[in-house]
Amino acid sequence: MTKIEASWLEGETLLSTVGEESVSAGVTVPALTILAHSDPSRVGERLTLPALKAGLEVRLSRVEPVFALPGQFRARALEERYLSRSPLFLRPGGEVGGVLLDCSTTRTSVVANGQPVVDSREFSGIELQDGVVLMLGSRVLLLLHLLPEPLWVEAPGFGLLGESLAVMDLRREIRRLAKLTVPVLLCGETGTGKELTARALHDEGARSGHPFVVVNMAALPPSLAAAELFGAVRGAYTGAGQTKKGLFQSAQGGTLFLDEIGETPTEIQPMLLRALESLEIRPVGSSGTLNIDVRVVAATDADLQSAIAAGSFRAPLFHRLAGYTVELPPLRHRRDDIGRLFAEFLEEELRRHDPEATGGVADPSLLIGLIARLAQHPWPGNVRELRNVVRRLVVIGLDAAPGVLNAHLDNLLGAPGGALEPPVTSISPKSPSPSFAPKARGPKPRRLLRKCSDVSQEELLAALESHRFKLQPVADTLGLSRINLYRLIESCPAVGKAADLEEPEIQDALIHCDGDLEGAAMRLRVSLQGLKRRMTKLGLPWMIS
Repeated sequence: MTKIEASWLEGETLLSTVGEESVSAGVTVPALTILAHSDPSRVGERLTLPALKAGLEVRLSRVEPVFALPGQFRARALEERYLSRSPLFLRPGGEVGGVLLDCSTTRTSVVANGQPVVDSREFSGIELQDGVVLMLGSRVLLLLHLLPEPLWVEAPGFGLLGESLAVMDLRREIRRLAKLTVPVLLCGETGTGKELTARALHDEGARSGHPFVVVNMAALPPSLAAAELFGAVRGAYTGAGQTKKGLFQSAQGGTLFLDEIGETPTEIQPMLLRALESLEIRPVGSSGTLNIDVRVVAATDADLQSAIAAGSFRAPLFHRLAGYTVELPPLRHRRDDIGRLFAEFLEEELRRHDPEATGGVADPSLLIGLIARLAQHPWPGNVRELRNVVRRLVVIGLDAAPGVLNAHLDNLLGAPGGALEPPVTSISPKSPSPSFAPKARGPKPRRLLRKCSDVSQEELLAALESHRFKLQPVADTLGLSRINLYRLIESCPAVGKAADLEEPEIQDALIHCDGDLEGAAMRLRVSLQGLKRRMTKLGLPWMIS
């Protein structure tokens, strides 16, 4: 067993060993999490790298080190056959907390945060806190980031998808607060799951057998807000033909979730404060009061302190609501969950369109470049925005040409707050999964050729890998002329040139691929025909039985 394997096995402990502190508190070390892999079941596997903190180097290749899903002890290497066995190295950086990535001794192409790494690159501690997206050979996507040491797992639950530190902390907060009766204020950006968290606080607590009532305070008309919340007697106002039961009464014994609490009408705020302090409400038009037994959970994506300073929100109400405050993490602070969330949402959407579907995308490796872009997006709409993006991508068709897919993705990610433009195509519920949808017949439209400058190195490498370096299909996929494709390949340092290969390189590739010529070509990152021509020129036999 290697030192890194032993470290992982010692570090992955169960929840029972966790104290009261946040799981993200304490000492952190560099770690790697699989965001995407040609085998989708590998998404979410991870390992910590304490060796880097100890001043040692870590080798990263097809065969080492080993990754495992959180809470499981079955560990394995990346095992992606198109990655080189010759490792790249992760070493302690020049500044404290930094990591140096050395790619000088491997044939595996490496792209870090969208930029090719030709020789080496150093990442600061701050970059590791944000997470560095590493694409290896256009086949594997990793996140280099920080995790605590020792590393443990919080039991899943509450419908909160993900295994990031932020989500583990949130689950622990829910379990701790659910048993209490204090009001809770949930603070977080739109799309972070505030209602889901409120529901979990209710379901996990002693009030779970009683009502869970939701009200959007921003949707309450000021003139009717008091009656909606506290009820009203018959004749209390024009149109009150009968006694009205308020939301506090509807939630009796259970939980009342006040969403968008920062939008509460100013004239209602004193009434709400009194209800929370006295546990009594006075229905509109009534001379008497009613006792209430309701736990209040409120949520906001607004800055209530600024609202207090501006006079639009009462400070006493804020302090009464915030018996305990929970900050929900934005998606950009849990980037190691993006691959997990993408896989989950993709499966949901494919099954929604085709309930009998048993598989996902025909070639999962084609999604690597797509997820790399998603992992670097700031996600102003958070998890809700990601779900919407996946939904629209499935409608568009994940088997679309990379150039077409990227153009749609530009549009989707450019829309603020997840408000996406309508897709240009649609799919009926009984249509086959988009990945396997038949192409429409008819005359071919005139193809608009792209310029070399329109194609990124990431897109070029993905197309070459997916078409096994067969240039005409690559040119068709990228929308390039054959001449421009040659020019693009010549200018790309990450693409091998068959004419530059020497005999030892070719022999080494053939040995690693057990004599498989096509496999050797993929390992060398050249076309099969190009390899055959080079072997013929060098006098090497390529008619291998």
